[in-house]
Amino acid sequence: METLFYLLVFLQILVGVYLIGQAWQWLGYVRRRLHGDPGFYTPRVAVLCPCKGMEPGLERNLLSLTEFERQNYEIFFILASSSDPARSIIERIAKTSRVKTNVIVAGNPTNSGEKVNNLRVALEQLPPEFEVLVFTDSDGRPGRHWLHHLVSPLGDVRIGATTTMRWLLPNRGNLPTALLAAWNAPVVTMLDEKGKNFCWGGGTAIRRSIFEQSGVMDAWRNSVSDDYSLTRALQRANRSIVFIPECLTLSNVETDLEGLLEFTNRQVLITRVYAGNVWWTAAATHLLYCMTLLFGVTLFLSVTFQQRPAFHIATLTFLPVMLSSIRSGIRLVGVTEALPAARAQIMGQAWIYIGLTVLVPFLYLVNFVNSLVTRKIRWRGMAYELMGPEQTRIVRF
Repeated sequence: METLFYLLVFLQILVGVYLIGQAWQWLGYVRRRLHGDPGFYTPRVAVLCPCKGMEPGLERNLLSLTEFERQNYEIFFILASSSDPARSIIERIAKTSRVKTNVIVAGNPTNSGEKVNNLRVALEQLPPEFEVLVFTDSDGRPGRHWLHHLVSPLGDVRIGATTTMRWLLPNRGNLPTALLAAWNAPVVTMLDEKGKNFCWGGGTAIRRSIFEQSGVMDAWRNSVSDDYSLTRALQRANRSIVFIPECLTLSNVETDLEGLLEFTNRQVLITRVYAGNVWWTAAATHLLYCMTLLFGVTLFLSVTFQQRPAFHIATLTFLPVMLSSIRSGIRLVGVTEALPAARAQIMGQAWIYIGLTVLVPFLYLVNFVNSLVTRKIRWRGMAYELMGPEQTRIVRF
């Protein structure tokens, strides 16, 4: 048992050191982006925001979309139903917005996710004068320069799309909410300067011509995932996806245990169906971490009960946790530099993004196991069975 433990620790330390190196490279990229010139590309932009139901800070989130410091855009709020509770808030915002705001009712989906159906219907109705499409979500609160920084790099025609990522801020002090914020945090460092990036549906910009040439509408036809299907379409067309860290988007979150498992299980299952290579890599990494810690604690207790020296076992067990915490600290530095207005709020909850790293891999392990035994997810009141990347069935649990 001790030999196996030493082997696991050795592998985990190698992985931990490698990931710290990756985090330093990520931080360097963030800082270069923050000190760079975003450019002057100012096309006609359509900002598309699917909405459904009420959520924390919804009105302020949607209002932020009307406050971007550029004039050449319109907003398209998309609902599945005209009776959606969010409609009254949207109409109230539209009355005071300095930016033209449109409301589209898409109707119910038949063989795709509701969000995907909303986007497809909106794009079918979109006037031809819009050169760039920007996709965002109703649960994010982007800053005033967000749109300019996300769109400007598209002046380089070699770029397929630009994207960013959410940063969750807990609204409640309960453990499930804190765990959800900690669970989401590592996703930010999965996007970098030279890696195979993926699009995030809450913040992606793409030229309309590239969107059409890449066949995204066809990829969305029977899909539940707008962002992974968009990513797959761009990959097939050999188009790059550029991560824009200065556009990191704050998102207030509050949940309970059921909501935590629903969200995390859904994200991991979607990843398994649409990005199997990412799923396998993440599953192996988290399994190694969890096995190392469990073996270490078990061995430490066993050796202690035998009244043998166990300090070296405790030290080796602690090393993976320390390496993970260092990586989390580097990530936190980059996020606070990218979001200076929220620095105090984020640092006030640093224990979540650093201290809970010891628990997050075990939650991921639960998600991976769930994704092996079911293809069903629940998403904003709708239930789906993911038969494949291009086949979705609306079901009832």
